Order: sequence, then C-alpha cells, then structure tokens
Amino acid sequence: MSTWAALNFQNAVSPLMEQLIFFHDHTMTILILIITIVGFNLYSTLMNSNIDQYMLESQSLELFWTVVPSFVLIFIGLPSIRLLYMLDEVYKPALTLKTIGHQWYWSYEYSDFLNIEFDSYMTPSNESETEGFRLLDVDNRTVIPLNSQVRTIITAADVLHSWTVPALGVKADAVPGRLNQVNFYTNRPGLFFGQCSEICGANHSFMPICMESVTPNFFIKWIKKM
Repeated sequence: MSTWAALNFQNAVSPLMEQLIFFHDHTMTILILIITIVGFNLYSTLMNSNIDQYMLESQSLELFWTVVPSFVLIFIGLPSIRLLYMLDEVYKPALTLKTIGHQWYWSYEYSDFLNIEFDSYMTPSNESETEGFRLLDVDNRTVIPLNSQVRTIITAADVLHSWTVPALGVKADAVPGRLNQVNFYTNRPGLFFGQCSEICGANHSFMPICMESVTPNFFIKWIKKM
C-alpha cells in the first residue's frame, strides 16, 4: 500500500498529480534533513557546557550559513516553478467539459456534443448500495475517456464553490460570472472522488464529485446512450 493510500488519499491518476506527489516528497526530505541537523545542534549546545567563550567571529561560518540556505531554496524553488508552469500549461483538448456549481450539487455539460448535460447529486445514505461509497457516490457520474486530454471549464450559478479532485491534481474555484479552466489527463481507468472545497453553505459537505475514467470505446457507447 502506498503512503497516499495509507492516508486515505487515492493514488495519482494523472501525470500532474504524480509530479505534485514527487515535489511533496522532495520538499519533505529536505525539511526533515534540516530539522534533524538543527535539532542535533540544539541538543548538543544544551547538553555541552564547554562553550568557546573567546570566539568573537568566524567569517567562514557566517559565509557557510548564508550560502547554504540559498542553495537549499534554489533546490526547492526550481522544481516548484517548473511544476507551476506545467499546471498552467494549455493543451489542445480532446474533450471539453463544462462544470457548474449549484447549492448544493454539480451540473455538467459536454460542450462537444449536442444536448448532453445532467445534474449530479450525492446519493443519499438510505438509497446507496451496501458496497457503495457513502457521502462520495453520486446519482450521475461524470464519465471521461482514458488517455485523453480533458479541458474543464468551471463556473457557478449562485455562490462560490471549488471543484476539486485530488487524484487528478486539479482544483479551481467556481465563481459566478467567471469561467476558470483546468486541464487533466487520466492514465488509468477507475472512479475518482472529490468534493467542493469552498465553504458554500449549509450543505457544503454534501456535494461530492465522482469522475469515472473509461476506455474511449466505452465512452463513445455511453455518449450514444445519453
């Protein structure tokens, strides 16, 4: 079991999320190393009473503790800047999906097809199946094709919402009167869950997102049935 699964996170399903997890691990490794060194030095200072009281200055030491943190920040900053550019990159989409946040459900429109739109409500606990996903499953899942670049245009009809799917590495505010855009690419089939991440009212906790990644052939069949 991976670390993310142990923390009840779904494993990454898109290249962007894989890069985000790599950057998280990269940064945490550096932070743990720094905390270990500083903690050891602090412990040694507290436990050792033989302090050199005659040392007034050390230019080499001052140069060291000025230059080394600069390199550490560069070592963290360069991957971060690269990742920011990757997240904002605009790709040529194979599918455009419009997402509209309401109090308290989501609406989806497949802009590349005629009259394919639906609302997605959370499945009530008393209606969900025994093997279902409580408070996460919905009555109409959002189906997307596997190995295809998907562009999602996000807005809201009433108040602020936030469309977030952690496994895809995407999060964007749904603002009334404004269109926000995110791009993602799924590299394996499955169900991927998310929720509104903006406190939008009384039922904020009950407007989940359920994305189903399927093969292109299955996606075409699903579109024809809609």
